[in-house]
Amino acid sequence: MNEWTDEKLAELPVRDHVRQRGLAATRLEAFCDAAFAFSVTILVISTGGVPGSYAELMAALRDVPAFAASFTAIAAFWAAHRMWSQRYGLEDRTSTFLSLAMVFVMLIYVYPLKMVFGALASWVSGGALPAKFSIASREELVGLFVIYGLGFAAQSAMLGLLYAHALRVPELRLNALERLRTRHKIESYVVMGGTGLVSALYAAVMPGWMGVWAGFIYATLPITMTIQANRQVRQAERLEEAT
Repeated sequence: MNEWTDEKLAELPVRDHVRQRGLAATRLEAFCDAAFAFSVTILVISTGGVPGSYAELMAALRDVPAFAASFTAIAAFWAAHRMWSQRYGLEDRTSTFLSLAMVFVMLIYVYPLKMVFGALASWVSGGALPAKFSIASREELVGLFVIYGLGFAAQSAMLGLLYAHALRVPELRLNALERLRTRHKIESYVVMGGTGLVSALYAAVMPGWMGVWAGFIYATLPITMTIQANRQVRQAERLEEAT
């Protein structure tokens, strides 16, 4: 770990009130980048083989919306880990364990991720974009949303724990504003993880086919995250003015 002197800290670029201590890519970040890229490869393979005719091409194109949504979700978690790495540049034992755990969960999470977005695309399009799987019973529907919710919560938890770990590393010499922004990230991932757990619990306890609405609980995230972001910005501005 770098020894952060006042001179070195003063030379660092600042993004979102946090000095970027990890702009030089670490081996851990490189491995995580490769693992997330492999997750996308699994996503591509899951769509089937290369089309051998025009009809197969058109059938494959109907899978693009679900693939795009799944790719966006994977990219969002990758970008979140990249932001953490650039902010703190940590490569100690705890950071390595949490990052590898995040990669492990992602490699499992990619399958229910594709199924959930495939089902959503089919529902929104009225069957014009058919899903390449079937749900035969409520138990299967419950299982899908429970697995997806637990995966989403686990990914959020790993990111929250990475920020919590950075907050406990004195060698980083975080100032008051940086510590506040770090706590803000922890709060955000608690909200995200809690949303995933609520969705999984809803799917498990609701009677009949009402469990299908578990997926729409994630639609609350733009509202809750926006409210939280506005509150966090005000807190940061007050602290910045005070210091």
